[in-house]
Amino acid sequence: MSRQLLVVTGFVVAIALVVLVAPRADADPDGLERVAADQGIDAGQQEHDLASSPLADYGVTGDDGTVGTAVAGVVGVVVVFALGYGLFVLTRRFGSR
Repeated sequence: MSRQLLVVTGFVVAIALVVLVAPRADADPDGLERVAADQGIDAGQQEHDLASSPLADYGVTGDDGTVGTAVAGVVGVVVVFALGYGLFVLTRRFGSR
């Protein structure tokens, strides 16, 4: 399998997962968040500076959650793959010297 086919396959699988699986994820808090709430550890918790950003909390502002989670996931996958590709190109260009 060529490297390009491997990358494209990985990209397609990642997009398929965020579109088909991520919107069906459980919205209840995970174990760590639940214990923190039960023990009162999160009593002083504050919102972070990006809490009001358009893609905060793995969703899109104003959406019910299903489409927003998929859109936020696709944006995240595209950004990560673009950064990874850019890093690969830079490393390859400067690493061969």
